[in-house]
Amino acid sequence: MTTAPEILGTLHTLKTIAIVELDAVEDAAGLEAWRIAYLGRKDGRITMIMKGMSALDPEAKRTVGAMANDVKTLLESQLEVRTEEMKSVELNRASIEGRLDVTLPGRRPALGRLHPITQTVREITKAFASMGFQVVEGPEVETDHYNFEMLNIPKGHPARDMFDTIWLDHTNAEGEQDMLLRTHTSPMQARVMEMTKPPVRVVVPGRVYRYEATDATHEWHFAQVEGLAVDQGITFANLKGTLYEFARLIFGPERKVRFRCDFFPFVEPGVDMSIDCFNCDGAGNVKGSDDGCRICRGSGWIEIMGAGMVHPRVLEMANVDPTVYTGFAFGVGVERIAMLKHGIDDIRYFYGNDARFLRQF
Repeated sequence: MTTAPEILGTLHTLKTIAIVELDAVEDAAGLEAWRIAYLGRKDGRITMIMKGMSALDPEAKRTVGAMANDVKTLLESQLEVRTEEMKSVELNRASIEGRLDVTLPGRRPALGRLHPITQTVREITKAFASMGFQVVEGPEVETDHYNFEMLNIPKGHPARDMFDTIWLDHTNAEGEQDMLLRTHTSPMQARVMEMTKPPVRVVVPGRVYRYEATDATHEWHFAQVEGLAVDQGITFANLKGTLYEFARLIFGPERKVRFRCDFFPFVEPGVDMSIDCFNCDGAGNVKGSDDGCRICRGSGWIEIMGAGMVHPRVLEMANVDPTVYTGFAFGVGVERIAMLKHGIDDIRYFYGNDARFLRQF
């Protein structure tokens, strides 16, 4: 049986030999071989000596163990020093041989960045947050109840034809499909009013889905930002003032706004909102060009969202008394805002994963 003095002597000898061998190493492969031979966790010489301590009495174990740890720590520090020395030698050699010019600036690491749609969502929500709106999010997998029924679009209503719905393979107790990928962010109107007593002021960013063909202005998935304000005494003037301020914050303080009647089942009255074209200043034609403005197509106006006063029936279904409270709602397509701001003429660029396009933002 090996005694404690014998092990201590072995450690002392091993330390001396290991340092001599380390000084003789001249390449990275030699360093790794030395590390495995002396410091390897499985068969390294220090490890094997420490495994042989099991037969020693407790006092001897403490003495031998302390020295073994000291030797191990010393060899590890010597390995780090030797590694740095060899790196320095290799750097000098490369510089002398002309393989490395240390006077050149370093290469910048590749940095990620936010997707242009994410940037636009944040810009839109920031604009409404500055007007007192809270940002909330909702589920992308919705029920028929919230996506249609609670928004005054019952089964069989012709307004359902406006939404090319992607239904999921799920049925309710009556055997009817009742789960879908939400077609708009408007279901959060009902969800928020059910959970929160007025006053309510929220914007809801999120992705929505439509089963439709993809072209320059349509995608089967896209981003929307829904807005809702409910309180006593809210009027159409509040809606106009809020959206006018939004247009100024996003497109510039000189923008003009136009509202025209439109139909949405969950608002009454409903409007579409347009801004005067910033490319031709509302003239419909760019100065010096014989062709009409390519942004507004000669109309002088660009439609950016739909809006209106919340339908009393929608308030009732969310347990909000329409004789006491009124509200307005709006929905804006994020890709459309991004396309207008950056002069992009094809929505598919956003999702084509072309790094050359995305790096511009």
